[in-house]
Amino acid sequence: MVLPNAVLFPHSLLPLHIFENRYRQMLSHCLTGERMFSVASTKAGIREPQGVEDLRSVAGIGLIRACVGNENGTSNLVLQGLARVRIVEWTQEEPFRIAEIELIESRMGNAIEADALSEKVKELCVRIQQLGLPLPANLLEQMHQIDNPEVLADVVGAAFVN
Repeated sequence: MVLPNAVLFPHSLLPLHIFENRYRQMLSHCLTGERMFSVASTKAGIREPQGVEDLRSVAGIGLIRACVGNENGTSNLVLQGLARVRIVEWTQEEPFRIAEIELIESRMGNAIEADALSEKVKELCVRIQQLGLPLPANLLEQMHQIDNPEVLADVVGAAFVN
């Protein structure tokens, strides 16, 4: 699925309202299979991509955790981010796109530096709240329960991007 202004981070949830016919068909296909699909965003200024070169280099793949169909044929779903992927090529374009993807492995750098940066991110989020700026609901509580720097980066990133 290509969405110009959406990012699916690993370890995050992305609520989606499915209304376009092609995405309704895609959803039906996904629900009869592995319940997964990818969310890619377009490069700046591109509304409808003509090829994978019009997409940002990193996309997210997710698992459909919940899906409710509506009487009018639309659906509401929650997609749980699993991993980062790169879209290599579209192997099908109609009635909906199917892509060949490559998993992007995370690379953890120096563990001591990663832990120190995690603590700094937590401190900055607390500071943002102290300044009276809005934070997503439960972000502070959630991030203080996370001890993995990679997971923390994804959760905080998703909170500020989406």
